[in-house]
Amino acid sequence: MKTVQISLNSIDKVKSFVNDITKFDYDFDLVSGRYVIDAKSIMGIFSLDLSKPIDLNIHAEDNVNDVLAALAPYTL
Repeated sequence: MKTVQISLNSIDKVKSFVNDITKFDYDFDLVSGRYVIDAKSIMGIFSLDLSKPIDLNIHAEDNVNDVLAALAPYTL
């Protein structure tokens, strides 16, 4: 598992983020405080405080670099 911090501070960023990660078959969790939600759930993302950075847990053993390359526009 790999954890990175991301920023999703606009509606367009959230939509493109969900579109980008649904291309991968791995599980992704977003962690904000004590809340953990499925990162592929657009409704779940909007339930978080998007004004602050969010931790993204990537549950993948291989090809993590491919995922990180796709998520580059969102990482801090």
